[in-house]
Amino acid sequence: MKHGDFTGLAGDYAKFRPGYAPQVATALLGYLGREPARIDAADVGAGTGIWTRILAARGLRSLVAIEPNDDMREQGINSSSGCDIDWRKGSAEASGLADASVDLVTMASSFHWADFDRACTEFHRILRPGGVFAALWNPRLIEGNPLLVEIEAQIARLKPDINRVSSGRSAFTERLTERLSAKPQFTHLLYMEARHTAQQTPAQYVGVWRSVNDLQVQLGAELFQEFLQFVERRTAHLAVIETTYQTRAWVAQRT
Repeated sequence: MKHGDFTGLAGDYAKFRPGYAPQVATALLGYLGREPARIDAADVGAGTGIWTRILAARGLRSLVAIEPNDDMREQGINSSSGCDIDWRKGSAEASGLADASVDLVTMASSFHWADFDRACTEFHRILRPGGVFAALWNPRLIEGNPLLVEIEAQIARLKPDINRVSSGRSAFTERLTERLSAKPQFTHLLYMEARHTAQQTPAQYVGVWRSVNDLQVQLGAELFQEFLQFVERRTAHLAVIETTYQTRAWVAQRT
């Protein structure tokens, strides 16, 4: 398994990953300043379509889901039956969409995997003048729950030099405001966040961890299995695990 390659993880990803705070979708569409039925959108790095389906439920004029990984895209198609979503193979650097063809481009929990400069150039190309790009993540807020803090700390015990890639509270997101502000392709940068709570059974909670790519790559199979066993032992006595998530979004307008 390689960094960013979710082949084999799509089932757990689709089944156990929580959704995003719906109020962020409301605010994002409001930022565009037009009725949803007049918005053409593309969700790039759509994965299994968790965020894509939130957008689809808003009644957009059109919505394309771009996903490079065959396993994730196939799971997304299966999970989105009945939704008005056009699934296509492509990437942040080469979406395959026409010039100035969409009003909104989003990347949900995936922008950190893209080539930053090439992706910004591509999004500028496919967005219409005044269109909007949004990068968002959905990290856990563990500080209020000692058990979740203990579980997170176990990762560092197993591998003290671990360097997490995909967290929405990481070095990548800490620098994102500065980096996007410096790009000539975008202006009027806006940051927003909202919290929401997920109720998960121990099996569901462990399932979320099984879908985490960068952790499996860095720990390796043996240590990752040891970590999962630790999580199972620490949560087996619980009926429900309450986890607070913080949907964080960086929004910028095309110049």
